[in-house]
Amino acid sequence: MPLTTVSPLAAVLWDMDGTLVDTEPYWIAAEIELSAEHGGSWDSSLALDLVGRALEDTAEVLRERAGIPLPTEDIIDALLEKVVSRVMDGGVPWRPGAAELLHGLRAQNVPCALVTMSWRRLADVVLEVLPEGTFTTVVTGDQVTHGKPHPEPYLLAARRLGVDPRHCVAIEDSMPGITSAEAAGVPTVGVEAYIPIPCAPGRSRLLTLEGTSVADLRRIATGEVYDHAGIS
Repeated sequence: MPLTTVSPLAAVLWDMDGTLVDTEPYWIAAEIELSAEHGGSWDSSLALDLVGRALEDTAEVLRERAGIPLPTEDIIDALLEKVVSRVMDGGVPWRPGAAELLHGLRAQNVPCALVTMSWRRLADVVLEVLPEGTFTTVVTGDQVTHGKPHPEPYLLAARRLGVDPRHCVAIEDSMPGITSAEAAGVPTVGVEAYIPIPCAPGRSRLLTLEGTSVADLRRIATGEVYDHAGIS
C-alpha cells in the first residue's frame, strides 16, 4: 500500500497501558504478587522503572532483581494472567479523556492504531468493550521482534496503515514509548500518568487528555508543540 504523502493527520497511534487505560496499577500489583509468591522482594517504586518496557525486558528484570526464578515466558504468562483477571473483574479503567478523544477521532474518520507492549490477549479484553473498527490495526508486544523503546512497533503500525509516520501523532505516557515513537519519526504527545515526562524539542506534553480535541492533534501533526506539563 503506498504511503500517504499529504495529510494534516494521517492517523493517531495510541499506547494502551497508562495512556488509553489505567492498568499500570494492575501491572505493579501483579509484579509484587508474583515476586512474593516466589519469596522475592519487589515494590511499587521499583516497578515504576518498568513502565512502558517490553514484557521480555520486564521479565528479565524481575528474574534478576525480584527473585522470580522462572523462564521469561512463564513470568510473562503469570503477569498477563493476573492483569487480565483484574481487568475482567473490575472492568476497563479508562484514562481521563481517552475514550472521548477516541470517539472524536472515529467521528471524523481518522484512522487509529493501538501500539502496546502488552500481548494480544490483554489488548483483546480492552478491544471487546470498544465499537468494532475503533482501531484499524493493533500492534502488540508478541508481534514484534524489538519492543519499545525500539522504533519497530510504531514503524509497523504506520506500515500496516499505509501512512507516513511523520504525518501521524503518537500518544504515550512513558519514556520507553515516547522514545519508540520519536525514533520512528512520529510527532509525539506525552501524557503524564505515573512518571514525569521531560521536555525535549518537538515533544508535546499534557497532564491529561481531558479537553484535548481532534483539532489539537491536527495542529500537533503539522508541527505545533503543546507543552502543558509545567516541568523542565
